[in-house]
Amino acid sequence: MAAPVLRWCCPARRWILANIDRGPRHGRGSPTGSRSSGKRGRSSVAQQPLVTAQKPRKGEHQWAAVVGLEIHAQISSNSKLFSGSQVHFAAPPNSLVSFFDASLPGTLPVLNRRCVEAAVMTGLALNCHINKKSLFDRKHYFYADLPAGYQITQQRLPIAVKGSLAYSVCVGKKRSQVINKTVRIKQIQLEQDSGKSLHDDLRSQTLIDLNRAGVGLLEVVLEPDMSCGEEAATAVRELQLILQALGTSQANMAEGQLRVDANISVHRPGEPLGVRTEVKNLNSARFLAKAIDYEIQRQIEELENGGEILNETRSFDYKLGCTVPMRDKEGKQDYRFIPEPNLPPLLLYDSASLPAGADPQQVINIDQLREQLPELPSVTREKLVQQYGMLPEHSLTLLNEVGLLEFFQNVMKETRAEPKKVTSWVLNTFLGFLKQQNLAVSESPVTPSALAELLNLLDQKAISSAAAKKVFEELWRSGGKTPAQIVSEKRLELMQDQEALEQLCQATMEEHPQVVMDLKKGNPRAINKLIGLVRKATLSRADPTVIKEMLEKQLSS
Repeated sequence: MAAPVLRWCCPARRWILANIDRGPRHGRGSPTGSRSSGKRGRSSVAQQPLVTAQKPRKGEHQWAAVVGLEIHAQISSNSKLFSGSQVHFAAPPNSLVSFFDASLPGTLPVLNRRCVEAAVMTGLALNCHINKKSLFDRKHYFYADLPAGYQITQQRLPIAVKGSLAYSVCVGKKRSQVINKTVRIKQIQLEQDSGKSLHDDLRSQTLIDLNRAGVGLLEVVLEPDMSCGEEAATAVRELQLILQALGTSQANMAEGQLRVDANISVHRPGEPLGVRTEVKNLNSARFLAKAIDYEIQRQIEELENGGEILNETRSFDYKLGCTVPMRDKEGKQDYRFIPEPNLPPLLLYDSASLPAGADPQQVINIDQLREQLPELPSVTREKLVQQYGMLPEHSLTLLNEVGLLEFFQNVMKETRAEPKKVTSWVLNTFLGFLKQQNLAVSESPVTPSALAELLNLLDQKAISSAAAKKVFEELWRSGGKTPAQIVSEKRLELMQDQEALEQLCQATMEEHPQVVMDLKKGNPRAINKLIGLVRKATLSRADPTVIKEMLEKQLSS
């Protein structure tokens, strides 16, 4: 089915609605490989001083680091920004290329309405001012995977400006302290993606795939309000969650749907800002943090050894864990920005300025899109804290791990256990097993129903905590069995014969008189020794709390 897009109608000098490719709003894009060329030109970012928040290494206490980010998110649309070509991940090379994408003479851009709506919704979610009038520009640079020789972007007057992104960083030895931070957003602009250059070293040739050429991007420019890799990576992760909640981008970094360029400089506090370098095309939050921290330390060491920092573009070699030079930084004048002659100003409206009798399909209403905004991650976290009484850092983890919040909520639906206990099992035991084996939540052999059943057995005091962990390990190793079946097969149920347990406690005390004497002398650890001996005799089938009560009763009698 055709999707409505805005087309410029020259005689009347206004936008009219065109219909092209309609389908699911979640398109998929092509990934950015380590040797593939990505976006070249980037907006300049004014830098502000901030002192590094990381534990200082050699010489770092004398320096302040400044980090700004330029983030490119692929818009979830079934067609490209200015053409009707489909957007699909991993499609055969050059199979999704229209005449306009290939820049054939006489072809004209047709603006995709869905991409405009995505930009407005993203701007609203990030507290931006939405410009009711925005302009398109041509940004010239010459590479084989940019067939037109220019990129259509929004340099002069972007669609959204002056926003903010709030994020939280966990600090402390146990990362139990949450610090709330905010980074300013300079602007959000619509622009085209480039094609992809595939370098074949074996044959000494470069192949061009234009499937990605013309795919709609949101460029989000963050002001340099960050000072280390962890802050930058956390801010990007928060933006990723917001984009996914909005549905404006799938923001899958592994598939190249979210790419980050980092602008980094260092200077001594009180002195002018230093020369910055740009590290380009980072498609992993972990690599982003590593690249920024390495580049900060590299610049500090270079300056302390009497060298100078070059205004250059660098890339991050994840195998070596360092940044390497790519080319000198192009100045803004090199791009020769000019107004895009084939696209008029993009006009948006709110309820107050909407023309009387306007066709809703021909205009975009900002207020209408504002009403459609879904619940954002920050609100979800607040609800988790209020509803389940969990710690803020736990709510952060639940949202940051893909699929973990849904897993937690499904467990809560099927168990009678306290939320605090469910949170502990999901974040410590379950997540620990996932990370140990490098698995995603969707790949877990333990289902929410199985964990809920296990927690019910524990809540009913049918098994001990130690037995519950053994059951979980068995669930992880051998899928298909229920917790109840494993408990029965392994004979892990708690002892119900209280008389037999009392006799066992008495026998243990008689066999270890020295431990009993230490306990009577006031050694609090002695009781734990006795509890451990009784549990060992019961093959961990006795409740430690019940054992302690029986021991104390027998000692006092």
